[in-house]
Amino acid sequence: MKRSIALGMLLALGLAAHAATGPDAAPAIFAPGSIAGPADDGAAAFTPDGATVYFMRGTDSFTLMEAHRVGGRWSPPRAASFSGHWRDLDPAMAPDGSYLLFVSNRPATPGGPALDAVRAGKRYAGNGMNLWRVDRRGDGWAAPVRLPDTVNRCSMTFAPSVAADGSIYFIGCVGADESLHLLRSIWRDGHYQAPYAVKLGTADALIRDPAIAPDRSFIVVATKRRAQQPYRLAIAFHTREGWSALQDLGDAVNGGKHSMGAQLGPDRHTLYFYSDRRLPPSDPRAAAAWNNGADHIWQVSLAPWLDAHAAQRH
Repeated sequence: MKRSIALGMLLALGLAAHAATGPDAAPAIFAPGSIAGPADDGAAAFTPDGATVYFMRGTDSFTLMEAHRVGGRWSPPRAASFSGHWRDLDPAMAPDGSYLLFVSNRPATPGGPALDAVRAGKRYAGNGMNLWRVDRRGDGWAAPVRLPDTVNRCSMTFAPSVAADGSIYFIGCVGADESLHLLRSIWRDGHYQAPYAVKLGTADALIRDPAIAPDRSFIVVATKRRAQQPYRLAIAFHTREGWSALQDLGDAVNGGKHSMGAQLGPDRHTLYFYSDRRLPPSDPRAAAAWNNGADHIWQVSLAPWLDAHAAQRH
């Protein structure tokens, strides 16, 4: 998928949270053999019952895939009914499963060209990203609808995450220079309100790929401080004073060249993310076909961090 490389080329930015030592937690590959394979995969979004997963697949272009858990195994993935033609990525399920947000370069007006990305006066054909919504209709999905310009304020709007109150956290543009920041748009009276920048991390921290807890009690992001650093996953907790300092999830979680695409599973404490990490040669699964350096979906329990935070409060 290498979305992190593409973002680096488009944004020409650098920043991120320092690596601190977190509780021991070893991530596991998600669905080896049935989903994890030769392709780049990432951003796993689950239905509330955990029986269906949507994720993005691709390297330079992306399609949203879906798979179903049947008899304890995941079915072979297939393209979601609303994806397959445009560059679609970053699916994010509403906590109640009633709709899915995703990112696409599809045109705002039917019949128009793919959305271009415009950064620092340069145009990148077909690489634009806006947020779209698709509502659940029975066992299927309605037609996708682009979120309003209140949210899609520029051609680089991506990485949504949905809270239980309907508000969305995402990466979008701020200011005349359209610098990218973590934003929140509140859902009120049937409309998204003007987004505001979320104060998270140090002033020089570059924040990407938020995963907000449904009750907004914690957030996981990918972050770094300098362009040459890898993206690493970190967690912060909501307090009366705002967000706490970012706590790096440690080297056991943050392997490979990057760890990104944070998503919470239906149990609200399992973190899913994508990474190009490889198993060490000593691992008995090291010869598996999926252990190929491509981006794959990994999972790890956040319980050690959540429990430690709860203990500190008492």
